[in-house]
Amino acid sequence: MPAARERLTIRGRLGADSFLPWVMRHAARLGLAGDIRHADAGRVDIDLRGPVDLIDAMEMGCLLGPIDVWVETIDRTPSSSI
Repeated sequence: MPAARERLTIRGRLGADSFLPWVMRHAARLGLAGDIRHADAGRVDIDLRGPVDLIDAMEMGCLLGPIDVWVETIDRTPSSSI
């Protein structure tokens, strides 16, 4: 399956110290290559590369957890990074 390159822009209450490490661990578990391009308490941009189905799983995982953040929206756009 060919690899896609997408940027996930995650918005919400993301200020917990656990969120960025959780995002990177979750991406690694799914076998996705990823780089965080921007991070603050309200927005995280992560560029991902991997199968579209696994990027879909990453999006769903971010919407559902971790418990100490509140994800309001995730926008996906093509990315030329990675």
